[in-house]
Amino acid sequence: MIVEQFRTGGDRNFGYLVADEVSKDAIVIDASYNPSMIVQFAAERDFVIRYIFSTHGHNDHTNGNEAIGLMTALSPLLYGDTCPLTGITVEDGALFSFGSLVARILHTPGHTRDSLCIHVGDALFTGDTLFTGKVGGTSTEEEALDEYNSLHSKLMRLPSETKVYPGHDYGVSPISSISAERALNPFLIQQDFKAFLALKQNWAAYKKTHGIA
Repeated sequence: MIVEQFRTGGDRNFGYLVADEVSKDAIVIDASYNPSMIVQFAAERDFVIRYIFSTHGHNDHTNGNEAIGLMTALSPLLYGDTCPLTGITVEDGALFSFGSLVARILHTPGHTRDSLCIHVGDALFTGDTLFTGKVGGTSTEEEALDEYNSLHSKLMRLPSETKVYPGHDYGVSPISSISAERALNPFLIQQDFKAFLALKQNWAAYKKTHGIA
């Protein structure tokens, strides 16, 4: 499996291409700002893009969808969409095969109601649900609870060696792992939701105290 991380622009946005080395089939995730960069990379290596996904509907993750749709003749897919080629709906547990690989959809509401993560092999593409050493922003206690549940009931149950590829370069490194986030992420080491919410509400002070950018 090949995973290529692209710095697409915007607010330190990441886009991704995941490809099966044998079949050359590939998927694209969050083709924002500079989708031609990803399409060109695929073309130069004879990768065939089979699916395009957006991890949620915010403009900084979807503003390249129209352009990459025109370049590839594919419909970018968000949570709740039905793929016109396969009839598969993008929902929790849905499976999208490409070559010998399978992309599994994890619905992870919190940052937005339509937030999703994509699990392929030993890689997890987390959008704005989980960053390295941080988590996605939320506006209400209800959203924070949704995010807390998504993180603990779905993401933290994945194998420890799973690599974490976030939607922005906001964290301590561009790539992390489930084991590292379990052990070191300030939000994930909180003992319960009350402590998780308190950290969210006091994050600015926490960052200043601990020298976090």
